[in-house]
Amino acid sequence: MRKLINDPRQVAREMLEGLADTLPGLALLEEENVLLRADFPIGGLRDKVALISGGGSGHEPAHAGYIGHGMLDAAAVGDVFTSPSVDTVLAAIRAVAGPKGVLLIIKNYTGDRLNFGLAAELARAEGIAVDSVVVADDVALRDTVEPARRRGIAGTVLVHKIAGAAAASGADLAEVAAAARQAAEQVATMGVGLGACTVPATGRPSFQLDSGEAELGLGIHGEAGVRRVATPSAADLCATLLDAILQDRGWLPGQRVALLVNGLGGTPPMELAIVARAALAHLRLRGLLVERAWSGNFMTALEMPGCSLSLLALDDQRLSWLDQATLAPAWPGAGRIPAQRQLRATAASAAEAPPQGPALPGLRRAALAAAAALDAAEPLLTELDAACGDGDLGISMQRGAAAIRALPDAAWSAPDIALRAVGQALRQAIAGSSGPFYSTALLRAARRLETVPAPGARDWAAAFKDGVAAIAELGGAQVGDRTMLDALSPAADAFSTALEAGHPPAAAWRAALEAAEHGCAATAAMRPRLGRASYLGERTLGVPDAGASAALVWLKVLAG
Repeated sequence: MRKLINDPRQVAREMLEGLADTLPGLALLEEENVLLRADFPIGGLRDKVALISGGGSGHEPAHAGYIGHGMLDAAAVGDVFTSPSVDTVLAAIRAVAGPKGVLLIIKNYTGDRLNFGLAAELARAEGIAVDSVVVADDVALRDTVEPARRRGIAGTVLVHKIAGAAAASGADLAEVAAAARQAAEQVATMGVGLGACTVPATGRPSFQLDSGEAELGLGIHGEAGVRRVATPSAADLCATLLDAILQDRGWLPGQRVALLVNGLGGTPPMELAIVARAALAHLRLRGLLVERAWSGNFMTALEMPGCSLSLLALDDQRLSWLDQATLAPAWPGAGRIPAQRQLRATAASAAEAPPQGPALPGLRRAALAAAAALDAAEPLLTELDAACGDGDLGISMQRGAAAIRALPDAAWSAPDIALRAVGQALRQAIAGSSGPFYSTALLRAARRLETVPAPGARDWAAAFKDGVAAIAELGGAQVGDRTMLDALSPAADAFSTALEAGHPPAAAWRAALEAAEHGCAATAAMRPRLGRASYLGERTLGVPDAGASAALVWLKVLAG
């Protein structure tokens, strides 16, 4: 179990103490796992209905992250995936209750309903006005249980926001409860898990998934879904989740909605943004009017990979409540989105205008052969780069190869034009270090050839050496630093030396290849001095440098 914890039995309390230590707007009850607003007056709130939610820990930022003016006033927290006790909920009620009473927002799980419900009865016996709203937004169980038994999951956060705004407006307990209850009835959620999470007390994943599988329709306690499916693309996943929601609710084109894209704890923001893109596109395709949207971690299941999508039907009043300001630290903001993606044309310089003139077929054939070889070498280059870097070199070279193939015929009208065109294409296609290095080398080589109408072998050798020198200047590397220069520099020197010695071009290139092969092989025994691999030190030993290996791939093809 890889978790940054001290004692599995104390994770909830230590987490709450950490939140209270770092968020000045929160206070922690000494004897109970309850967080509440630090600005509360003694004797509870006097001017508004108090809102309390909560549940097991492990769902962060829920529920403590939604404490603040405009949302919750307190959160009662249990152990990981375990309902807070009756005494914990009662302590929260006593801490915040004022003349206007308390509303409990409860996710539809047996433990939560029992413990929050009994705490409410005990509070009423003490003379505290308490009402409750149960959220059951999980449509995954639509074919399994009746609506009243569905689980409460990420849509609960939207109910927090609606109720919080209604309470902040000064509404009485019945009015706040009605607003929250209507929101709970108009929110629906569907989720998918791409893997399990590990509860600290058990120390092992809650279920096992084979490669390429996903659990469709899951709760927020690490449980499996309602069925196992092949891992879909983001677009297919969003279509499946959203269609299930729309079918369940019967919402038709023209329906106004808010969208919540929720990560389950182990899904990076990059993937959530891709999901948000696909979700918005699918909803618009179905004719729904998405007026607000948020993407991020709102209600998680520890480190579980996966996501859920929630839709809340809107009217003018609910939209107004969503738009009201809140000081809750985890609420992400207004959620306003453009009616459509805003695009701007990219300005191009005159120097990058498409070249004109007839193509040189031999030059193009050589470049296309190099592109094909880089395509075929993708698995090897990915493996080598993953051993010492971030593993993206193989796919980067494939993008570069595709960019070369996409060049127009006129790009091959002269050697210097071709080198510039390939350099520009690689610069635009490869965002990592390889793109700038190759682009710089090709631009420098093109300058050598621009005044040579029909370059011979020695002209190409000089251009080759110029390009290698440009890489060294740009990156600050030299031979022996474990970079692409360990293959390219010996090859350029050997090619030029062999030609100067009177060898024919084919023999000179064979000498260049032999030098490049020796240089590349030698990198396996080198400690890297530059780049991401330099952070690994001796752990890179035994594996040849990926950049040098990529250079060797296309150098070999040019021999033909």
